[in-house]
Amino acid sequence: MTPPATTSPNFGVHSSANPSPSANPPSPTQSPLAGITVLDLTRLLPGPVATMHLADMGATIIKIEDKGAGDYARTMMHVRRELSQMFIAVNRGKQIIHLDLKHADDHQAFLSLVDSADVVIESFRPGVMDRLGLGWEVLKARKPSLVMCAISGYGQSGPLSQHAGHDLNYIGYAGMLAQTADEHGRPVISNLQVGDLLGGALTAVQGILAALLAVKMGGPGRFVDVSMTDAVLAHHLMPLFAFNHEGHAAPPARDFLTGGLPCYNVYRCSDDRTMAVGALELKFWQRLCEVIERPDLKQQHWAYGQVVGSVEALAVRDQLAAIFATRTQAEWHALFEPADCCVTPVLTPEEALHHPHFIARGLVRTEQHPTEGEYLGTGCSVQFYD
Repeated sequence: MTPPATTSPNFGVHSSANPSPSANPPSPTQSPLAGITVLDLTRLLPGPVATMHLADMGATIIKIEDKGAGDYARTMMHVRRELSQMFIAVNRGKQIIHLDLKHADDHQAFLSLVDSADVVIESFRPGVMDRLGLGWEVLKARKPSLVMCAISGYGQSGPLSQHAGHDLNYIGYAGMLAQTADEHGRPVISNLQVGDLLGGALTAVQGILAALLAVKMGGPGRFVDVSMTDAVLAHHLMPLFAFNHEGHAAPPARDFLTGGLPCYNVYRCSDDRTMAVGALELKFWQRLCEVIERPDLKQQHWAYGQVVGSVEALAVRDQLAAIFATRTQAEWHALFEPADCCVTPVLTPEEALHHPHFIARGLVRTEQHPTEGEYLGTGCSVQFYD
């Protein structure tokens, strides 16, 4: 199975303006975590994606599902035959066993696995592992060097800790959803689950790796408390900057990176496709003005006194919008690609999977599943070299 064909133009890099740093780059080695064993009790998306990343880096992941339905993700959304594409994608490279942790024999079997494990990761509501007799105090007494990571919506403490939630709830509480909105203030739901994946999965990987490093340096094991909502709030920086400076966040679609700047915006083309303009630096803006044959706009860059979201800035944005509407996306790409000024096409997911850059880096590849057959998968997003 190859990435889907597209009738759109080739969006590959073909300019000599950005030569490859090496004609024959070294082959990456993807096993820096070889020898690390992780017991994975998580379900759905955040935890399984975290352990997917650890597996991609060489860790041995033993995914433990209950003896009933198992991970809910098995039958969620897109099921071709027996398993969903979601379950297949985020559980690649893992060993799977089934245990009923409420059953004495299986409870003991899990504790035996802990003896040879480095990490336990779970995503139950706070207190569930304690009620199962497998909480942090029990596990660290059994293995003092163990790292235990608990991913939850709101963390192990605080007034929201026992509340149920999903990605939309977490980004809503963290103030992100109110800012991820159109110019009329209507929130737009992203198809990238920021709370689950960046707040949960990547924050868990960060905490686990830090705790493992501490153990390697001679310290004790650690309990890693990951709150997905905390992680979103901690990284929701642009509104924080505005709040500290002006006492309030910018209105939706009016902050520096959400539409308030003409030089950092998205513009529609004549074929209803779009171009992403990220010309924040003055040199890129000036080059953009040359490409669109509007040298008079060179002094309208935001670094030269433009007020974010001001009438003046919006007027420049409207002029750019009118200019981009005169050509197709492919025509603009052909003009801007050799200019190298951070103006690029907005691709569809299908086009991104077909893009030669991702294929060349091994990020998009064909996989084979025993029951679901051939499918398109993504590889490790971090590459390591000896």
